[in-house]
Amino acid sequence: MVKPTLLALSIAAACPSIVYATDSLNTAEQQDLATQLQQLKLQVEALESRLAKKSEQEAEDNDQQNIAAAEAEKPDAETAADGIEVGGAVRTNFSYTSYDEGNKNRGGDFDFDLLRLDFRGTVGDVSLNAEIRFFDYMTAVKKAYVAYQLDELWQAQLGITQVPFGNWPYNSNNYFFSSNYYLGLEDDHDLGLLFKRQLSDQWQLDIGFFKNDELGGIDGYVSDKTDRYSYDIVGARGAAEDIYGEPIQALAETNTLVSRFGYHLTQGQLTTELGFSVLSGKLHDGVRNAGDSQAYALHLNSRYQRWQLQLQHSQYQYDLDGIERIAVGAYGFYDSIAAEAKSATVNLAYDLPVQWGPVTDVQFYNNYSLVYDKSDQSRTTLMNVTGFSLAAGSLFTYIDYVHARNQPFVGGSMAGDSVEEEQRFNINIGYYF
Repeated sequence: MVKPTLLALSIAAACPSIVYATDSLNTAEQQDLATQLQQLKLQVEALESRLAKKSEQEAEDNDQQNIAAAEAEKPDAETAADGIEVGGAVRTNFSYTSYDEGNKNRGGDFDFDLLRLDFRGTVGDVSLNAEIRFFDYMTAVKKAYVAYQLDELWQAQLGITQVPFGNWPYNSNNYFFSSNYYLGLEDDHDLGLLFKRQLSDQWQLDIGFFKNDELGGIDGYVSDKTDRYSYDIVGARGAAEDIYGEPIQALAETNTLVSRFGYHLTQGQLTTELGFSVLSGKLHDGVRNAGDSQAYALHLNSRYQRWQLQLQHSQYQYDLDGIERIAVGAYGFYDSIAAEAKSATVNLAYDLPVQWGPVTDVQFYNNYSLVYDKSDQSRTTLMNVTGFSLAAGSLFTYIDYVHARNQPFVGGSMAGDSVEEEQRFNINIGYYF
């Protein structure tokens, strides 16, 4: 959780110059300085509220992205004493959908979502960060890595860690992420070595080498390749194959290099990160290298007072002879995506610190995603999520209205060819401990 000294330190940093100046300023100028100080306090209060949720939310809990980029990008700090802390979450979910007649007849469905356990701490100079999720239908390790602070700026992480790509740490505000998540381009976790340079001199850099996906790649000894949190390639799709079926030709990513660069600008109360990300790797069929994979993204994450704007353009390609569709797996299901496509996302959010009984923070947002120019000639995917999140002590809730076409978990598939647009009203309630 955030230490209470953050607000005090920020105001203290500003106060000496104000106190010194008031002796020589007229009343109007003093009032102007007081106004500026009040604005500073509001900014810091909003930042503290979002930072408090950082330790409680991850993945689908993507409220973390609303932290100012300069804070969100810093590598995890070591705790003062050795020891591992255990935390987690229990979540439930209500949904009412346009595409499931049974769901509509029942007036929606209220289900258990997950039980999550987090492990975090230090032993000597090495820190640990791990998370395992238990669903009704699968168990999945989201992340599990050790970290070592090489010097004041650089940290090394080894294990299952987040692939540094696009707006960080998330390119969305809502429970469903953006459509990029279902392409494996948002909140993806793989097994490898990551070097993180924290923000200094206005820029930061992440460089990673990922040997394979989190389940061990093409020869990983697991009972089900779809029992995973992150979307990854699991096979090639022939033109006649079922888009939801187990692929005939298995494939997996291997030896992937990723680099993410971010440059931070500040002008008055406006802070902006401009960045680009590049990914390049190989695809293996168990016997030989079967192809290549590439992706890049240009991204912007800007914040003004309580407003946040995120923009991102992405493009990816799986280069396989004669293959225009790829099988992916996650959450116990197979699905399909085009072997090559472009995507665009536009996210707008507003943070509102409140005191409504136990509710201390509300965030309103609208997130728009578009996936287009697909190599398999399937129709464009779109998703628009309008909603808000509520923070109330240990409870965190997303309330989302989703409007989508050819979107997973909203009645479609990335490889779908529907002209119909579907809707989903969703409430996800989590208790974090």
